[in-house]
Amino acid sequence: MGYAVPANIRANSEILKAFPHRTEEEMVRLTGIKERRYASEDESATALAATAVHHALEQAGMTVSQIDGIILATIIPDQPVPSMASALARHLGIPQALAFDINAACSGWLYGLEVGRSLIRGGTARTLIVVTAELLSRITNPECQETAFLFGDGAGAAILTGGHGGHRLHRMGLSGDATQYESIQRQGGGARMPWPEANEMEQFYLQMDGASVFKHAVIGFTEQIEQTLARENLKPDDIAWVVPHQANERILKAVSKRVGIPYDKFVVTISKYGNTSAASVSMALGWAAEEGVFNDGDRIIFCSVGAGLTFAGGLLVW
Repeated sequence: MGYAVPANIRANSEILKAFPHRTEEEMVRLTGIKERRYASEDESATALAATAVHHALEQAGMTVSQIDGIILATIIPDQPVPSMASALARHLGIPQALAFDINAACSGWLYGLEVGRSLIRGGTARTLIVVTAELLSRITNPECQETAFLFGDGAGAAILTGGHGGHRLHRMGLSGDATQYESIQRQGGGARMPWPEANEMEQFYLQMDGASVFKHAVIGFTEQIEQTLARENLKPDDIAWVVPHQANERILKAVSKRVGIPYDKFVVTISKYGNTSAASVSMALGWAAEEGVFNDGDRIIFCSVGAGLTFAGGLLVW
């Protein structure tokens, strides 16, 4: 596995210039975020994804010639058509491979892992890249205090195979709640509203009902962890680490109390990278692996809640 972030650090102090009535201490208390990374104008999501993939291949001791498929999760590809997975295949120099994008918002990478696991088990593929890249800075309204402090840019990747040894990915639980469809959305940019009118730019930014998202995210995270424990016949004490979607520190602390897994067992990178949507779980996993956090035999739970709403959770044995 591997991850990548842009070099440009965007601190809270920069964002606060648009909100002189708010303080940095307040923003950290509400979100847990101190800074995030923003891509420069000439950086692409495809190139950032490629950097994460190269790191993952290096970790695996593999080359691109061994890859026969790419699954890419994102809510904002560099262009709508062809898929960003196809663009990434060309960028990496893989001329023939199955390649497609998926959009499950913040749960996208976990959805991609389960799709990839199923394709390998079914014999469609042997060795897949499951990758995500998000440049959320491009669709974050710098004048909306509901979202301006939350989002950042980043990418993460894993090489998925059906071989023996290595880290073992168990079945993911995937679900959703369409009644909360409007809780997080970006209305512009699709077939219904392809072009912005002068007074409709707000529709082309991410919009969020913070109170509703907080409530349903706590419920969704909790359910995914509890369902994973039940499916795997495990207890909270059996879990070495939880690697969650980096939504909001207050959300994660509330989930920790509900599921009975201490917060110091949660891998949390939100303070320096913010919420990177589909990339956040892969980035947190890649960072923890790089830091030597995990030990052989550790049971690690993934969990995520994303726009849709989408939910995902499952077990990885290190």
